[in-house]
Amino acid sequence: MIKQRTWAVLFALAGVQLTACSPSQTIPEAEPGSSPSNANQAKTSGSHSTAVAQVDAGFGSGYHFANPQPQHQPRPVRPAPRPQHQYAHQQQVYVPEPEQAYQPQAYEYETQMVGYMPAPPVAMPPMQVNQPIELGSGMPALQWSELRKIGEQIFQNESGGSVSNLVHWNDGENFASMGIGHFTWYPTGRAARFGNTFPQLLDHLERNGVQLPAWVRQARHTGAPWRSKAELMRAKNTAQVKELQTILFQTRELQAQYIVDRTRLAMPKLVRTSPAHLRPLVAQNLNVLANTPGGWYAIIDYVNFKGEGLNRSGGYRGQNWGLLQVLETMRPAQPGQDALNAFADAAMQVLQRRVNNAPNGSGEERWLAGWSRRINTYRAPLA
Repeated sequence: MIKQRTWAVLFALAGVQLTACSPSQTIPEAEPGSSPSNANQAKTSGSHSTAVAQVDAGFGSGYHFANPQPQHQPRPVRPAPRPQHQYAHQQQVYVPEPEQAYQPQAYEYETQMVGYMPAPPVAMPPMQVNQPIELGSGMPALQWSELRKIGEQIFQNESGGSVSNLVHWNDGENFASMGIGHFTWYPTGRAARFGNTFPQLLDHLERNGVQLPAWVRQARHTGAPWRSKAELMRAKNTAQVKELQTILFQTRELQAQYIVDRTRLAMPKLVRTSPAHLRPLVAQNLNVLANTPGGWYAIIDYVNFKGEGLNRSGGYRGQNWGLLQVLETMRPAQPGQDALNAFADAAMQVLQRRVNNAPNGSGEERWLAGWSRRINTYRAPLA
């Protein structure tokens, strides 16, 4: 109390007026926007000056300097707060549509076909068991299990299921036979009378990610590196040939897909290429086989075996022996076993005609027994 009075006397002597306040009163705060340093500075107006200060709570609590009324500055106008939009959250409940049972449709081939432009090649997706393969061009979707069975049967038909026969050269032929379908591979400079199909298979394998050896990639463009069966037989045990045999064994399903694709591309051309008076018969036989279990195996294997037959001037004496010629020779039949037998009978008639038309001394009759065994596999659906 003594200290408070002492300070009061000293301020009175200094000409500073003190005003008493109760402990419950508060010291006025500075205006918003003013800094603390401005609030504690002395302000001069004319000859009269008033000290503005704040008494520290440690020195004489209960007193404060009498301040003149501060000059009020206009408060900044604050924008009105934006209204908060309320979004009504409505949860959508997905109700799946009821599944409809699949109804198989018969495959119809029109007798008047339009021009066909094949789609650009695309990489085949990874193989999954029992995933359908869409073939298009009038062919139904095949399951991978069906494709595998067809591929293995073709492997048996052509190579007897032997890995060694995946790189082969048949007696009396002037080209090598490669892969599960014994795709033809002619040496450099030799006329490819029966088509040079192995380089196309190599393209198909590379598009699907198969890494081919450097010598195979080069020979794909120049021709088979062996010019005779004897030359290939001497190279049979080399590292290069064994490497190629291994690749061809490991890619059997891709080769089967290549054979199926070849058949698919031929489908729209078969009826169109036939003479006008045979088009209804060809379309009818295709429909019957398409709706017969095992019919697609017969069609696909024969295309790989003897070709599509679209070149009507090919073959011996202007008579070809491909799938088209078999369909033109096949008698009308009912779907089922009757259709399989009719197709097999027609195939043997066409092949017999080939032997009859062959040049003298060609000795093609020696192949008839093997051809007959293969054709007989068409008479029963694959197990």
